[in-house]
Amino acid sequence: MVEWETPEKPAELAEKRLVEAILDGTFPVNTSLPPERELAERLGVTRPTLREALQRLSRDGWIEIRHGRATRVKDYWREGNLLILTAIARHQDKLPKSFVPNLLQMRVLLAPAYTRMAMQNSLNEVIHILESMQNIEDSAEEFTNYDLELHRQLTILSNNPVFTLIFNGFGDLYHTMGFLYFKASQARDHSRSFYKKLLSAVLSNDAYMAEEVTRRVMEDSIELWRLAVSE
Repeated sequence: MVEWETPEKPAELAEKRLVEAILDGTFPVNTSLPPERELAERLGVTRPTLREALQRLSRDGWIEIRHGRATRVKDYWREGNLLILTAIARHQDKLPKSFVPNLLQMRVLLAPAYTRMAMQNSLNEVIHILESMQNIEDSAEEFTNYDLELHRQLTILSNNPVFTLIFNGFGDLYHTMGFLYFKASQARDHSRSFYKKLLSAVLSNDAYMAEEVTRRVMEDSIELWRLAVSE
C-alpha cells in the first residue's frame, strides 16, 4: 500500500518560508517584519493564514508580536529555545558552518553522562548493543545507522528522557552529517576502536572508564568532522 505524504497546509508553508527567510537573512534579527498585508501578498496567503503562521512563530520563539507595533524578529541564538534548535537542524542548507561543531561540543558534555548512566542502569542491555556492533559492514551508511542507534539507545537506557528528546530533535541532521563524517575511513576506524574500548569498559563493569572513553572519542570527533568537511 502506497503511503502518501500529507500536503502542507497554507499556514505550515507560510511558517516554513518565514523561518527560511529569517535564517537566510531576508528578515534579519532585531528588525521588523513587513506590514501584514504586504507580507501576506509576498507569501501568497490570506491574512488569516498569515496570522496563524505568525502565532506559531511567536510560540516557538522566532518573533515577538507587539500589539500596535511592528512584529520583531528575535535574536534566536540568544532568545531561542529547543524548538528553535530543532527547527534550525531541519533547515540543513541554512546552517552556519559553526553549527555542527557547536553541536558536537554539546555531545562532548552529554554523551559521557548518558553512557555512564545507561551502563549503571542497564548493564546487560548495553553489552548486547555493543556486542552487535563489533562486525559492522565497512560503509558510511552502516556506520551512520549503527552509531545513531547506539546513542539513541544509550539515551533511553539512561532513564533520563530529556537526553532522548534532545537527541531525537537532531535525528535527520545526525543521519545527513553522519554519512558525510563516516565517508572517511579514518572516522570509521576511529569509531570501530571506540566501540571495542567501550565494550571492554562495560564488560569490566567500569562505568567511569566508559564515561572517559566516550568523552575522549567525542572530543576527537570534532577534529575528524573538520577534516571531513575540508576535503
